[in-house]
Amino acid sequence: MEALIASYGDDSSDSDSEVPLSARTDAVPASKQSTATKLPPPPVSLLTPPNSIGSTDFFQPSQPSRLRSFPHVEGNYAVHVYIPVHIPPASKKEVALFLKQLSPLVPDLHVVDADVPLHILCQDEQKLEQFAVGSEFHVSLGRTVPIRVHQIDSVVSMLRQKLQSPRRYWIDFNKWEVFVNDDQTRTFLSIEVVTGGLAEIKKQIHSVDEVYRLHNLPQFYEDPRPHISLAWALGDISGSLKRAVDEEARRPVLKRVFTCKFSGIECKIGNKAYKICKLSDD
Repeated sequence: MEALIASYGDDSSDSDSEVPLSARTDAVPASKQSTATKLPPPPVSLLTPPNSIGSTDFFQPSQPSRLRSFPHVEGNYAVHVYIPVHIPPASKKEVALFLKQLSPLVPDLHVVDADVPLHILCQDEQKLEQFAVGSEFHVSLGRTVPIRVHQIDSVVSMLRQKLQSPRRYWIDFNKWEVFVNDDQTRTFLSIEVVTGGLAEIKKQIHSVDEVYRLHNLPQFYEDPRPHISLAWALGDISGSLKRAVDEEARRPVLKRVFTCKFSGIECKIGNKAYKICKLSDD
């Protein structure tokens, strides 16, 4: 999976530039959307390395094109500050069940990072749990933006200074939500943090904003809504996806919540990841 991300970037899994459905204006028609650089589909072999989960015949060869969130410029490196999140083993089956029930209602969904159609993964529970809910997810603490090579050391140093030695806390992911990126070219199925951990995450976002501001970088949303994204679809399908999510979430057996411990903060610049903070055990 690291090879896939290194080759194609992490635009589909990175939803830091997403706009919640409740905060959007009217969608821009597809015919009026700006042209973006298209990437070819990733090799299916990257999704099934040797000794992993079996035959690549399981996946359909045709995948939707990926879109860059900003143009590539020689000498620029994308920076992304985030909290790594892993869904606890006890909650994976429940989250996978929600995705499986949702998939027939929204057939255009793909899992994050892999660009694999969700409805294909739903044919095999092992693959569904491995690819759809077994990955590392991210709570973004700042926008993914380009920086110049001479800014890297300064950005990393200041992030470490601002975010040093945080205490552990619990994060509650307890609301299924739909988000759309800023240019309305991609829709995300996410789980939002609305209670436990929200205040702590917002403080960390504020610290990242301070570092961004000192480097003349775009800051995060004025009213941030921390979340992880599990699936995406091309274009703005927020209306149909929101209706499907609301319908499934009303069923008590499918209204899932999972909790995990804050595990630290990382910063990815280009293909290199930096540990930003060390945790206190008290």
